[in-house]
Amino acid sequence: MAGLKLICGLVLLCMLVVEPMATTALTCGQVASETAGCIRYLQRGGNPPAACCNGVRNLNRQARTTRDRQTACRCLQTAARTISGINAKLAAGLPAKCGVKIPYKISPSTNCNRVR
Repeated sequence: MAGLKLICGLVLLCMLVVEPMATTALTCGQVASETAGCIRYLQRGGNPPAACCNGVRNLNRQARTTRDRQTACRCLQTAARTISGINAKLAAGLPAKCGVKIPYKISPSTNCNRVR
């Protein structure tokens, strides 16, 4: 019985140590890479190119956790402040244009801490 408890304890410990290492957090570099194909559309309008929508879909798949979604939100807000000529209305409508639903509005006024 003591052996079984020891094994269960070791398995639990391994799960606690390995799980955080197995999941990598989303970075602004990844967000920038996935959305780079959208910049011209966000500045000039028209139709988002396929590379843009593919990136938006990839980013949506990568942002699985609350932390990842909050990171993506913050990175997008930083990019919007850094890159000149970004049209906020086009940015807000981009997920829908690409057929993606996200749980928050892309906007400089979005409180990324409340994104779930």
